[in-house]
Amino acid sequence: MDTIIAKLQEVVTLYGLFAAGFLMIIFHPFKVGHYIEAGGAAGVVEEMGVFTTQLKTPDNKTVIIPNAKLMGDNITNYSAKDTRRVDLTIGVGYTDDLRKVKKVLGDILAKDSRILKEPPPTIAVKKLADSSVNFAVRGWVKTQDYWDVYFATTEEVKNRFDTEGISIPFPQHDEHLYEQK
Repeated sequence: MDTIIAKLQEVVTLYGLFAAGFLMIIFHPFKVGHYIEAGGAAGVVEEMGVFTTQLKTPDNKTVIIPNAKLMGDNITNYSAKDTRRVDLTIGVGYTDDLRKVKKVLGDILAKDSRILKEPPPTIAVKKLADSSVNFAVRGWVKTQDYWDVYFATTEEVKNRFDTEGISIPFPQHDEHLYEQK
């Protein structure tokens, strides 16, 4: 009896694996060349089989994920759309002129031809945090330009803020020592 149950479990498992691969073929949640996050891993899809999908991670590792695991969880496909929004949070000091900050940030986005004009970028005060006034800086780009724009914009913000005298605060703590007599 135990042998029959074990064989049935084996058949059900194989059926589940095959069904997951079949569902991927029907629904096409991603294709070879797409960058996805699924099944606890992220990378570029290199191969799709009936039972497994192979990803190449950004640091050049190969990850093989069972399709049943992929189809049983969320799949984030970063390559599915032609455009993506670059979201940056930029903190400035409470004593900085917020109108000047918005103008400088707008100038940075306007000068980068990779940032699309439509939809227009967003620059807005996001939060009054403990040590900074945080701005949401959001621009739309072609998907293939995402990381280049992300890194270049971050660097340009630092350089321009230095030139313009705008502070980028960092957490600081004052400690007071008292001598007991």
